Amino acid sequence: MKVAFHPGCVSKGACPELFVSAMAIAEPLGLELVELTEAPCTGAGVLGEQNPELADCLNGLTLAMAEREGADLMTICSTCQGVLAGVNFHLVKDAERLAKVNATLADQGYQYSGKTNVKHLLWVLFEDVGIERIRAAIKVKLTGLKIAPFYGCYILRPLDSLGLRERPERKTYLEQLIALLGAQPVEYSGATKCCGFPMLTFNRDKSLAMAGNHLLEAKEKGADLLVTPCPLCHLNLDGQQPDAARVVKKPIDVPILHLPQLLGLAFGIPASALRVDRHVVSTKPVLEQIAVKV
Repeated sequence: MKVAFHPGCVSKGACPELFVSAMAIAEPLGLELVELTEAPCTGAGVLGEQNPELADCLNGLTLAMAEREGADLMTICSTCQGVLAGVNFHLVKDAERLAKVNATLADQGYQYSGKTNVKHLLWVLFEDVGIERIRAAIKVKLTGLKIAPFYGCYILRPLDSLGLRERPERKTYLEQLIALLGAQPVEYSGATKCCGFPMLTFNRDKSLAMAGNHLLEAKEKGADLLVTPCPLCHLNLDGQQPDAARVVKKPIDVPILHLPQLLGLAFGIPASALRVDRHVVSTKPVLEQIAVKV
């Protein structure tokens, strides 16, 4: 299956292990990733608040690039998913808004007609690749691991622009995938809440407390690790975890894996190729439990 691949900023910058992991799992899943190397940042929702027209044009350009490829637009970032899907939803519904975007895109040689579907990798797995293809790719069963899902904000809301009214099962894909890979999903209230990343720069302690409390709740429920489909959540839950532990005044030490990394381990891809050694919180306890070497 060919997809127009928009990896997002974080997976090409602060967390390059997420990009290489996504590329590594493509072949076992039968995905042909056509990376949109010139696609701009989505603005992470912040740009849309400050300059909606600019956000429309930047994301409209990415949508037009995917449309030119004649393929669905696939992300590995919940934030990119939410922003791109939101802009797409409004452009398709509002002809005047779309016309303004196309007037700007014309200078770049693009025009968008509204035909692009925006899909996170998590959705592609269930809705396009299929459970049987995933099951056939599994080489290492994650039996014994208790994994807490962490969706993040942008892949679960708002309902309309994300198609969750039509496909409510998208709200449980992470749990379904964890079970499919042989592990046990951990139920806890923080799974669908914000990690705190959006407020990290202006209320750092509150942001860290949010992340720390989610991690502690999952840990208390028995989680060996968390898996997230969002690189920004990955940054906050892993990269800021030592500081979060200081804020909540409790040790945490919960490893975080991004979705492609979890799949990669189950597919038998060497941990070194997935670059799990780059994480702030050590992933060794997870690898030892499933008998995988770093």
